[in-house]
Amino acid sequence: MSKPGLRGGWRTGAVVIAVVMGASLLSATPAAAVHGAVPGDFNGDGYRDAVLPAPGANIAGKEGAGAVVVLYGARSGLSTARRATITQNTAGVPGTAEANDGFGASTATADLNRDGYADLVVSAPYEDTAAGQDVGTVTVLWGSEKGLTAGTDLPATTPGAYYGLDVQALSTGPGAKTEVVVAGYEGLMRFMGPFSRRGTYGQAVENRDTASVGSVALGDFGNAGSPDEVAVTVRLSGLSGGEVYVDPVIGGAQQTGNGLIAASGDINGDGYADLVVGDPDEPDRAGADGALGGRVLVWYGSAHGIVRDAKPVQLTQNTPGVPGSSEKGDAFGGALAVADLNGDGLADIVIGSPFEDTGKRNAGQVTVVPGRRTGALGGNAYAFTQDTAGIPGTGEADDSFGTTVAVGDIDKDGRPELFVSAAEKDSSTGAVWILPGGTGGPTAKGSRVITAPSVGFSQKENTLLGGYGLLGVI
Repeated sequence: MSKPGLRGGWRTGAVVIAVVMGASLLSATPAAAVHGAVPGDFNGDGYRDAVLPAPGANIAGKEGAGAVVVLYGARSGLSTARRATITQNTAGVPGTAEANDGFGASTATADLNRDGYADLVVSAPYEDTAAGQDVGTVTVLWGSEKGLTAGTDLPATTPGAYYGLDVQALSTGPGAKTEVVVAGYEGLMRFMGPFSRRGTYGQAVENRDTASVGSVALGDFGNAGSPDEVAVTVRLSGLSGGEVYVDPVIGGAQQTGNGLIAASGDINGDGYADLVVGDPDEPDRAGADGALGGRVLVWYGSAHGIVRDAKPVQLTQNTPGVPGSSEKGDAFGGALAVADLNGDGLADIVIGSPFEDTGKRNAGQVTVVPGRRTGALGGNAYAFTQDTAGIPGTGEADDSFGTTVAVGDIDKDGRPELFVSAAEKDSSTGAVWILPGGTGGPTAKGSRVITAPSVGFSQKENTLLGGYGLLGVI
């Protein structure tokens, strides 16, 4: 199955070869940012606000400078009329919009300064700085009664390449219980609280023992009261995906399993966060690590956290109960979110397969695997495509529905909405679908689609509304 490539001015040549803790050389792959922010209440009105990144947006004539669109929530749901578009040219935001910065490539939400307003972390991994080309920057946009206003930067200790390939944030309490982690080719940066709107933070720790990090996650895998960090490297030769590190140290990566994107949540309801990793690659040879069509791996948390020799549970489209079947090039696991969709207290796994053929080549699919207290994962799983009854539009070749996925309750009815993007839709202007929350999980009935023109982007291609996820590397 052929894969859609990066188009236009979007970065296609971001290639670095490095060594990770004695591992084999990295394969030559373009850089990509993988996560999109969950909705957050940025203006404190009690309703969460949706984040729609557009890292390919043309800003003031600068192609690919990038933007983030915030749709402010309300009881009636989202309206494109209640929106704010934030760029590096927005007053109070550090930097200046320049060609191919990719502002909005990765985003994360948390109340970093614990003032009751959610804050938004935004990366621009291809930003040129005084330290060199494509060094990258990460900015915090601070929430307030007026929504997202002023911003401050979270600087890397050692400037390198593609700082901000991925960002994650978590706030579970004061001080070190609030944390931001940033992926980049120099390794992992950790910023711990207390944070302030002035741009200060409690501590910054650089980890260069785990170089060339492409994805990050945070989760309390041992219920210790503070986050554990997860780093997933960019693709390594001889592996499907990259190595997975929990609390990255010289001790090394997980001995079994690898991938390209990570997320966390309590899937079995035992009080410990579980680690979920998407591995959309396929093995280079029969019998090697990996799976036809891609896979998702689950490491369960415990009183001892996640130990290095723990063996993960593997999910594929051939797993009993999971819709479809594993086919070459599906990229099952190419996007990932973990959240409780049906209110049963168990986190569910939302999996993007952006290259799934659904009557049209690479049209894309999203699969939901419900959490379970006991028994094997996969039962009662369900899927959505653009051809699912009730979902607007029609699946077309190379749309890549399922490029990114996110979950959040934006109308405060206790039933989270599901957000799904298709970066390649309509000449890569992109689109985001919002599936309403239901008693049993998200439903196609009443869903809607938001296109780039509907939120003010007039360019004819490469806006990438909703983000580009892993499409630059898979």
